[in-house]
Amino acid sequence: QVQLVDSGGGLVQAGGSLRLSCAAATLTYTDYAMGWFRRAPGKEREFVAAINWSGGYTHYTNSVKGRFTISRDNAKNTVYLQMNSLKPEDTAVYYCAASFAGATDIYRATTANDYDYWGQGTQVTVSS
Repeated sequence: QVQLVDSGGGLVQAGGSLRLSCAAATLTYTDYAMGWFRRAPGKEREFVAAINWSGGYTHYTNSVKGRFTISRDNAKNTVYLQMNSLKPEDTAVYYCAASFAGATDIYRATTANDYDYWGQGTQVTVSS
């Protein structure tokens, strides 16, 4: 059974940092791009970041550029999202996801429909 397990969320003050992790041990890492999405209350799921299998290419939504960094450790089958300078508007449930379509081009993997497997979500709350 394919399972993605995301973790690392919590409550943090504005300006603080968190690192989210996604364990993807059941996936062959070369077959998928990996991404992070978030869903704020009352809003649709939003693309945050994606990374190709080698880690050589990354893509971010404009609102997090310069603050968030996506990375992966293939030896551990784990993807990370380092979040710095957090703002209250970053408050959301964050989901890791795996995209077969993004294996050859991560720019194809920027909408929820492009992803095949999802984690359960981890809550990030940023207070003023």
